[in-house]
Amino acid sequence: MGRVLILSSSSSSTSLLSSISKTTHKCFNFSFLHHHSQHPSFLPSSSRFSMSSSSSSSSTIDISKYKQAFSRRMAMAGLKPHHRIALGVSGGPDSMALCVLTAGWKTAGVSDVSSKSGDFIDGLLAIIVDHGLRAESKEEANVVSHRVSQMGIRCEIAHCDWPSGKPKQGHLQESAREMRYKIFHEVCAQHKIGVLMVAHHADDQAELFILRLSRNSGVLGLAGTPFTSQNFPNKVPENHGILLVRPLLEFSKKDMYKILQGSSEDWVEDPTNQSPVFTRNRIRMALNDLSSSAFKSELQALISTCRVTRAYIDQVCYSLIMKAVVVMDHGYAVIDLQLLCPLKIEDICLSKFLSLVLQFVSQRQRQIRGSALKLLMEYVRTFPCKNSLTAAGCYLCPEPGSKGSKVLVCCSVEHPFPEKMEFFESCSDGEPEFSVANELGNIIEDGKSFVNHLTPDASDVHFLDVNTELVLDEAKRLNIITESTYRSILVLQKGETDRFRANAVAISDSTSKHGIENVQTFGKSLQPGQICYFMDRFILTWKFNNKISGDALRDLADYDMDLSGDAPSFCCTSCVGDSKALEVRHMIESDWLYLAQLSKHTHSKFLHQGVVSVNETKQMMENTASCLHYASISAQKALLLLKSVPVAARRSLPVLVTQQGWLLSIPSVNFRHCPCLMVHVEFKAKIPLGGGHSSFI
Repeated sequence: MGRVLILSSSSSSTSLLSSISKTTHKCFNFSFLHHHSQHPSFLPSSSRFSMSSSSSSSSTIDISKYKQAFSRRMAMAGLKPHHRIALGVSGGPDSMALCVLTAGWKTAGVSDVSSKSGDFIDGLLAIIVDHGLRAESKEEANVVSHRVSQMGIRCEIAHCDWPSGKPKQGHLQESAREMRYKIFHEVCAQHKIGVLMVAHHADDQAELFILRLSRNSGVLGLAGTPFTSQNFPNKVPENHGILLVRPLLEFSKKDMYKILQGSSEDWVEDPTNQSPVFTRNRIRMALNDLSSSAFKSELQALISTCRVTRAYIDQVCYSLIMKAVVVMDHGYAVIDLQLLCPLKIEDICLSKFLSLVLQFVSQRQRQIRGSALKLLMEYVRTFPCKNSLTAAGCYLCPEPGSKGSKVLVCCSVEHPFPEKMEFFESCSDGEPEFSVANELGNIIEDGKSFVNHLTPDASDVHFLDVNTELVLDEAKRLNIITESTYRSILVLQKGETDRFRANAVAISDSTSKHGIENVQTFGKSLQPGQICYFMDRFILTWKFNNKISGDALRDLADYDMDLSGDAPSFCCTSCVGDSKALEVRHMIESDWLYLAQLSKHTHSKFLHQGVVSVNETKQMMENTASCLHYASISAQKALLLLKSVPVAARRSLPVLVTQQGWLLSIPSVNFRHCPCLMVHVEFKAKIPLGGGHSSFI
């Protein structure tokens, strides 16, 4: 798939395009713009791009079968023409074919497709990412935007900002992809679009299969990219995420060209896709050398078998989650080993189940694998559970009182990564607005109905008990692939495995110098009224009010406080001082000890002794006696609630403190030091249990 536009000479472009297919293509210098002279700003002054057109052969190609197949796949994803959709567009043949099919599907399914602002199709936006890695990239993005706009698709060009500098050659494609999807998500959120479609196709799946096979992936990885998947990017406060849809997975690269030829559309070829420097390019060229239809058909059959297995395993895991996992409001999970019956579950299903549970609790994007996963499987299969274990950002231990029949899975705060906070603004402006969550929820439910209908039986599933190294052998035994295809795949696998091992030391050295993972850190200061996402699990906000709430008044009345006159409306500033922001951190052991001490002291003791805070600094509150009364009552109630929260789970609770370190609030258990301090907290994990909706049909 062509990712970006590349400057090239006319001779190299002709050579590149002539090798794509047996159909004769024309390579020319923007001749497709000759009838759009009213847009001279799109024309380059001295550059020549690698462009293709096949209008001469369009009359001989009928693309109706592609349109029908595309419409069927859209229905399987739960999508209807009136839904709001974004397209990731690079200008290459794949994304341009996606534009052609999507525009046709939209216009055929909706009677009135013109928006009031012009002749663009309603609810359809093409996102073009200018990576900014070359001087001419901005001009190239304008060319693609112009061409896509001629199809009736509204476009937005987004320019990359590389705060840490442009990526180096060895990490160029990976870094560009991460940045591209980050921008896709941000633009979708800005335009209140919940569905993003990309143009991955069957040939991409074949390349990914060989790549992952060379990295020793199991059946789950060999299933390739999902047909639909729910992603949960940063800075999106709602919990619906973005639904990523790949409707072209059953189409080949050759189909992409036929669709464009049949619709008389032009595209751009990226010469860098022919460079053997990049792994995917080497695999692509090697697969092209094995051009027999039998090989391609058998390889796709093998991938399809892996996808059927993956769909079955996912369904088993979702059933196990519904049956044996309980999520608590304080951000931890409990696995009932008696209901789970881990000894009766296949290894591959149990490992996937544990990976999903730990990913939810830790809220890490990457799932657990390797030796840590094997250790976890041994842990849950030891019944009853007696020991504790730390793995993948989680702390596991027997649930108190369960005698080892249940396992507590908590977020571990004993890790090297800093506490994470993301800030966002409230969307409530008093005006009714389009609900992305409602539309996306309906789309996912419709898509699930197809998935549930097509979920295979266990008798139709292969590779459940097959080791990673023996997948190809089992496929040959089942006659999914022939001996010839088997040997060809082994050759491809060996070539990339040898390259991977040869580069392993260099990659390891680079990683040790530059860090294993680039973790974005956020400031811990939270302004009053500001909303933050703490550790991807708690939505938190606070403000200081001079009106005492009704609950606080009742608590103060219990201590025979004089609430007549202006007492309920007094304004206390001693708790916060002159600070305009509070700090947020996770709960520590001394917070518990502080609450215990606070709950035992009377008003008179406070006035003479003061209170020792978590950093051993005395909080002298002689001028805020009412705060001390309320704090003592609040601490007593909080201790009762904390007793119901296991000690291991308390550590991940958010805590508000002053910039001097004085404890002000533990909102998850309703503790606050001052009746004027208004704090709201909500446990709302960014990545839901199960990882969100996905489909491998």
